Amino acid sequence: MPIYAFACAACGHHFDKLQKLSDADPAACPSCGAEGQVHRQLTAPQFRLAGGGWYETDFKKDGDKKRNLAGDAAKPAESKPEAKPEAESKP
Repeated sequence: MPIYAFACAACGHHFDKLQKLSDADPAACPSCGAEGQVHRQLTAPQFRLAGGGWYETDFKKDGDKKRNLAGDAAKPAESKPEAKPEAESKP
């Protein structure tokens, strides 16, 4: 169940509530008791996805190789050495 953040417009009290997505938002402020003044706030998620890409699974056997599903987009650009013109050989 997600945790939602709420704020009371009447007294400015901020509080969190653990509830189902289908549950109704609280009607009254737990601090001042004002009816109809509590509103849900938009907050940032409490986790961050980091890394070079998504893996097919993190629970493969030791012998199996992890496959990066992001492909080449997650890899840093590699610089290729420029091809040098070959020296002309004298006949």
